[in-house]
Amino acid sequence: MAVGLEIKSDNRQYNGRITVFALLSCMVAATGGIIFGYDVGVSGGVTSMEPFLKKFFPKVYMKMKQDTNTSNYCKFDSQLLTSFTSSLYIAGLITTFFASSVTRAFGRKPSIVIGGAAFVLGAALGGAARDVYMLIFGRVLLGVGLGFTNQSVPLYLSEMALPKHRGAFNAVFQICINIGFIMATFINSGTVKIKGGWGWRISLAMAGAPATVLAVGALFLPETPNSLIQHSNDHEKAKQALQRVRGTNDVQAELDDLIAASHASKAIKHPYKNLMQRKYRPQLVMSIAIPFFQQVTGINVIAFYAPILFRSIGSGESASLMSATVIGLVGMSFTLLTSLLVDRLGRRALFHVGGVQMFVSQMLIGGIMAAKLEDHGGLSKGYGVIVLILICVYVAGFGLSWGPLGWVVTSEIFPLEIRSAAQSVVVAVNLFFTFLIAQLFLAMLCHLKSGIFFLFGGWVLMMTAFVYLLLPETKNIPIEKMERIWSEHLFWRGVVADAQDCNEAKTEEA
Repeated sequence: MAVGLEIKSDNRQYNGRITVFALLSCMVAATGGIIFGYDVGVSGGVTSMEPFLKKFFPKVYMKMKQDTNTSNYCKFDSQLLTSFTSSLYIAGLITTFFASSVTRAFGRKPSIVIGGAAFVLGAALGGAARDVYMLIFGRVLLGVGLGFTNQSVPLYLSEMALPKHRGAFNAVFQICINIGFIMATFINSGTVKIKGGWGWRISLAMAGAPATVLAVGALFLPETPNSLIQHSNDHEKAKQALQRVRGTNDVQAELDDLIAASHASKAIKHPYKNLMQRKYRPQLVMSIAIPFFQQVTGINVIAFYAPILFRSIGSGESASLMSATVIGLVGMSFTLLTSLLVDRLGRRALFHVGGVQMFVSQMLIGGIMAAKLEDHGGLSKGYGVIVLILICVYVAGFGLSWGPLGWVVTSEIFPLEIRSAAQSVVVAVNLFFTFLIAQLFLAMLCHLKSGIFFLFGGWVLMMTAFVYLLLPETKNIPIEKMERIWSEHLFWRGVVADAQDCNEAKTEEA
C-alpha cells in the first residue's frame, strides 16, 4: 500500500527566476555548511594524527603504538577522545533553542552573523590550544556557531527560493557540507606531513577562513521577504525586496500569501506550545523522525571516524586520510547530482533509491569485516579496497537521499507560525543524535565490532519504509501552501481532519 502519494500542486504560480542577487545571497549563507562540513572532517583527521594524540590523548597513542593485545576494534576507545568530537554537538544542541528565539524575534540574518562570529572564535581557540580543556572549549564555541547557522541557514535558503527551485537551493547546504569536509581532508593530508608535529594546529585554525567569510558576508545579506513581513508592517518594503529577489515586478500573488502566513504567525504567542497541537502532528513527527533517521544512517561514523576506521583495519596514517578524501569527493558528486534531480524526480524517489543503496552496502561491509577482519592484524589490500569501494557506494546513496533531503524536506514543510520553533526541534534532534553517536561509536565499535554496520543497515531499512508510508511528496508545492500535503495524504488526512473537527467543536461551544 503506497500511502505516500504525490500531492498535486494548485494552479497558482509564483512569478520569478533565479537572480544573481538571490544566488549570491544564498551562496554566502550556505558558507555555514562549509564550516559544518569542515569541522566534521577535521576532527576525524586530527584524531588519527600521532602528534595530536601524543599531546592531548597519550593513553590512546600508547594503546595504538605499543599495545598488541588490544583488539583492532578497541584501540581508539576513549571517552575523552570522543568528547573532543562530540562536545561541538552538545553545545550546538543547547544553543539552537536560543537561536530559535533570535531567529523568530530578529530575523534570519542576525542568527547567521552570530553563528559566523562564534565559529571564528572557536577556530582561533582550537588552533592555539595548549591543553585538552582549551581544545574542548574551542569546540564548544564552534558548537554555538553550529546551533545558530544550522537553525537559520536552511530557513534562509528555503525562503529565498521559488517553489520550483527550492529543492536545489537547499541541496546547496549539503553540497557545502561536502565541500567543507573535502577541504578538511585535503588540509589534513598536507598538515600531517609537517615536521615538528604541529600541523594539526593549522587544520583546526583553518576553520576560521570560511567562518570569516560567513561572519563578514552575513552583514551584507538581505533579510528574506518572509522575515521582513513578519517583523514589519511595511509591506511595500517587503514587496521591493521580493521583486529584487525574484527579478520581476509581478510578485503580488506570492506577497499576498506571505502576508496571510504572517498574520497567522503573529497570532501565535507560544510557538513551541503551538507545535504540540494535533493539527501540527504530522510536522512534529517529521521534525523529530527525519533528523533522527538522518543520523542513524551511520553517516557520521564515516564522516567523523573514517581515518580512524581505516587505521583500525590496517591502513597507514596518510592512506587513511586520503581514503577519507575519496569518500568526501564521492559524497559531493552525488549531492550535486541530487540538486539537479530533486525538483524533477521529487524527494520520495531519491529517498527510496538512496535507501536501498545504503542498506545493501552496509550489509556487505559488515559481512566482509565479520569474515575477514580479526581482532589482530588487518585486512588484506584487496579486501581493504573493496571496503573502501563499498563505503563510497554507501556515501553515494546518502548523497542522493538523506544527506541533502534531510535538510530540504524539514526546511520546507513548516508553516510560518511554527517555522522557527520546528526548525529548532529539527536541529536539536539532529545534534543530539550526532552527539550521541559521536560519543558512543568508538565504544560500540569495540563491543559490537563488525555488527555495528548491520545495526545501521537495519535502521536504513526502517527509515526507507517510513518514507514510503508516511512522507508525502513536496515537489513544486509553494512553501506557504504546504499544509495541503497532509490533508490530502492517505494516512495524515485522518489526523488533520480530527484536529479540525475538534477546533470547530470548540468554536461552536464558545
